[in-house]
Amino acid sequence: MIIVPIFGIILIGWGAALAGLLSDKVSEGLSEYVFAIAVPSLIIATLTRPGLDGEISWGYWISYFGGAGMSWLAGSLIARRRAGIERQGAILHGFAASQSNTIFVGVPTILQAYGEEGAFPLFLLLAVHLPLMMGCATFLIEAEAGRSLWQRLRGLGLVLIRNPIFVALLIGMALKQGGIVPSGIPKALIDMFAATASTCALIALGAGLRRYRVLFDLPGAVVIALLKLVVHPLIVWLLATKLFAMPPAYAGVATLFAAMPVGINAYLLAMRYRTETGLIAASLLVSTLLAPFTTIAWLTLLGRA
Repeated sequence: MIIVPIFGIILIGWGAALAGLLSDKVSEGLSEYVFAIAVPSLIIATLTRPGLDGEISWGYWISYFGGAGMSWLAGSLIARRRAGIERQGAILHGFAASQSNTIFVGVPTILQAYGEEGAFPLFLLLAVHLPLMMGCATFLIEAEAGRSLWQRLRGLGLVLIRNPIFVALLIGMALKQGGIVPSGIPKALIDMFAATASTCALIALGAGLRRYRVLFDLPGAVVIALLKLVVHPLIVWLLATKLFAMPPAYAGVATLFAAMPVGINAYLLAMRYRTETGLIAASLLVSTLLAPFTTIAWLTLLGRA
């Protein structure tokens, strides 16, 4: 079964951290390696692979981001009805309910489920997902802080240009458009780093879970987790399979992309703006712990279990 080794490695990383076999320094260093070197190498290696091609219809984008937008709206509206949550916090609740953990869980899971036929729609969605979701969150939060349009644009530009994943996507797409395929020593180095991405990402995620407190706001964390793991992918699946016409692999990639647990970027934004950090951290942990069960359900529905 696809999901067993993926979440098994996460549990091993978590158990190793709880047992003291992996310290916080090791966990943080491994996460930085995955984010800065391993996954960017995997992106470049995949995008420059000969034969990787395809066409993306508007229905694909509408299906995924339509689901993300509706889940974001639901998360924000629910948060606004709770006492003590300000507008910036409500924005972060919605962002967490729609921001997928693509790097640490999504990429390994989707590539395992769909292989070559899922690689093109996966990495193209990843390329758009990162700047669009982070851009919307940054704009909305900083608008509440009263910052000017120029300050918000400058802040977003700095966030993206310093993001190794975004830079790797730009490099990979530029090489692909130019018909340049790495060879020799550069290719060997890229392939060696890329081969470590999935396992290291899953271990890093598991070890990092030890830092998050599940009991900070369990009811709120469960609401966000259910929006992320059930509502978001359900809307995407309905749009991709019932409203629009697209290859099954594309509909499956969009649905699984949406079905991933809360992404680390939600926690990073909460830390940056110093609001709702405990709740977002708890939702990240709860959604990751529930994800093996919901992912099995989605894989079964998609015929990939």
